[in-house]
Amino acid sequence: MTVAQKTAIVVEDEPDAAEMFAEMMRVSGYRVIKTFSSTPAISLIEVEKPDIIILDVMMPDVSGLEVLRFIRRDPELSNIPVVVVSAKSMPADVQVGMDAGASVYLTKPVGFRDLVEAVNKATGAAV
Repeated sequence: MTVAQKTAIVVEDEPDAAEMFAEMMRVSGYRVIKTFSSTPAISLIEVEKPDIIILDVMMPDVSGLEVLRFIRRDPELSNIPVVVVSAKSMPADVQVGMDAGASVYLTKPVGFRDLVEAVNKATGAAV
């Protein structure tokens, strides 16, 4: 019997950053779905119910924080760990992200080790 592969959804409007985060997650053993916009991300999250979400804050359509608030309000999605990755790095920005329901808040640029540690912390996996 094989263990089902875990799924990660990467919501990031910058294609290079999205691919970098996706590759980091693939190397960590996740099946990755990328989206470059918040609006389709909500539908994807509802359908896929991923094991982890990597979420940018500054998106061209709906703020990543609004996506996060939506996830936290939905009983079927509210327990999904969300790692927020943002260029917004002021303490007040981090606090707003955490108050919105981020499991972990990382500021860009994000290295492989930082992302893996954040994912492990958010999912409760051993570091």
